[in-house]
Amino acid sequence: MRVGLGYDAHRFAADRPLVLGGVTIAFHMGLLGHSDADVLVHAMGDAMLGAAGLGDLGKHFPDTDTTFKGISSLTILKRIQEMVSGQGYRCSNIDAVIVAQKPKLAGYIDEMKKNIAACLDLTPGAVNIKATTTEGMGFEGRQEGISAQAVVLLVEA
Repeated sequence: MRVGLGYDAHRFAADRPLVLGGVTIAFHMGLLGHSDADVLVHAMGDAMLGAAGLGDLGKHFPDTDTTFKGISSLTILKRIQEMVSGQGYRCSNIDAVIVAQKPKLAGYIDEMKKNIAACLDLTPGAVNIKATTTEGMGFEGRQEGISAQAVVLLVEA
C-alpha cells in the first residue's frame, strides 16, 4: 500500500467557469489556471502521483505546455491513473476537503463523487469529499480563492 497527500489552491478570476470535481458550479467567478483550474481534482492527482513516487502535477502537466491549456482536470486525472497503473498500483480510495467561504458546495458533492469515481473506476463510496469554510480567515475566508487537500490510498493492482 502507498499513501499520498495532495494540495492545490487557485485564486478567483472573472469570466471563467467555476469547476470543482468536474462539476460546473453556479457562481459569479471561476478559478484562474492554465487548465480548468479544478483545485479538487488537482489535489487528488497530486496525491496519486505522490503515493506512486512520480513527483507532482507540475512536473507532468506544466502550465508552460500549451497542450494543457483549458484541458479538463478529469482528463488529467485519467492520465495520472494510467501512470499509476504503469507503476503497478490502483487507487483504492480518496478522502478530500474543499476549503471555500463561498459558494456553498453541499448540493454539488454527490455529482463530484460520481465524476471522480467514474474517472478512476471506483465506486462513489470510495470517494469522500467534504467542504468547509475558514470562518472568514485566510485567503479562502476573504473569498480570494479556493483550496483543496486530498489523501489517497494506492494498492497493488
